[in-house]
Amino acid sequence: MGPRPDPAARDRGIVLARGVGANVFDVDGNRYVDLAAGFGGLLIGHSHPRLERRLALQASTLMQALGDVVPSDVKVRCAERVAALHSSEHARVIFGQSGADAVTAALKSATLATGKPGWICFRGAYHGLSYAPLAACGLRESYRAPFAEQLNQRVHLVDYPSDPDSARGSLGQVTRALETGGIGSVLIEPILGRGGCVVPPEGFLCELHELCRRMDALLVADEIWTGLGRAGQWLYSARAGVCPDLVCLGKGLGGGVPISACVGRAELMQHWSRDDEVVHTSTFAGAPLACAAALETLDIIEQEQLVTRSREVGECWRAQLADALRSFALTLSVRGDGLMVAIDLGDRPGAAVRLQQELLTHGYLASTGGGRREVLVMTPPLTVDPVQLEGFVAPLQQSLHALAL
Repeated sequence: MGPRPDPAARDRGIVLARGVGANVFDVDGNRYVDLAAGFGGLLIGHSHPRLERRLALQASTLMQALGDVVPSDVKVRCAERVAALHSSEHARVIFGQSGADAVTAALKSATLATGKPGWICFRGAYHGLSYAPLAACGLRESYRAPFAEQLNQRVHLVDYPSDPDSARGSLGQVTRALETGGIGSVLIEPILGRGGCVVPPEGFLCELHELCRRMDALLVADEIWTGLGRAGQWLYSARAGVCPDLVCLGKGLGGGVPISACVGRAELMQHWSRDDEVVHTSTFAGAPLACAAALETLDIIEQEQLVTRSREVGECWRAQLADALRSFALTLSVRGDGLMVAIDLGDRPGAAVRLQQELLTHGYLASTGGGRREVLVMTPPLTVDPVQLEGFVAPLQQSLHALAL
């Protein structure tokens, strides 16, 4: 197990030095089970040997090309592989370096295709903090407020549903916003991520997609957290039978190397080809090293059957957690899908931060979510040993008792 974490870590925080699999070690040599995995980005865990070899090989071959002007062979292969994740024929890809890049590319693509500058987004949603995604951020108003006058003013925030009644209300809000005109896209997380791992009710995404079709708006799915197996599907929107017009991927795509992608229907992406040049790119977007990492990560996910593993292991773990919480207040609940799991601590602002700090003293690293940081969020590597997840149950109960939650 390694040295037991110093209880003082709860107060002073920790500094990480290395990671292997689902474990991380701090600069003092303490070991932790990593239930955060880089905010869900390390799908294949820390230091996967296949990824290390692939990166070393690519680094010795070609580190950088010339973007879209003179692309690398590995970028072409990566674009073909990522495009195949979208169920439309001949889908096109725009690469970026972060999830926010992918969302920006999607919103720009939607505006080019529709000629409409407005967006519909959801309260509690988080899509990144660069300027386009910031305008769509419904998680905390404080993130937007200092920059509000510089952001898109044609953004409508609606409620994210958690049950059939709220789903009807949300669809009504979307309908009324679309009726105002000028709305080119509806941007949604198939599961609300930093907002607290809220899973919408069955059928909601399908009804939302149909509503977008009827009212000439594009559906943009932010699958940066949910995609690539994290929530138990290659694309979580596909679980609902939905093929979004545009899909955003990131986080785990590079196995820890920064890379993201906006994938969309060919006829929409074709709008980037215009008489007057308009592009969305950057120096390191689609760099050979990052594309090699993405290709190897996708291979590992497929060959190690991590999508199925996430679904099955996650279902078992959520059941274990729910059983462990039955002796506590009824306001404690478990939700999520796959290995995107949350514990809602109820109407207790900041409680998840206190629980996160208490868990450090037991050797577990988690993250927090919810608009008031009242949700403990756990997104371990898809390769995590189920024994490590089972071992979390008792420390969780001890931590909840210690905090009197």
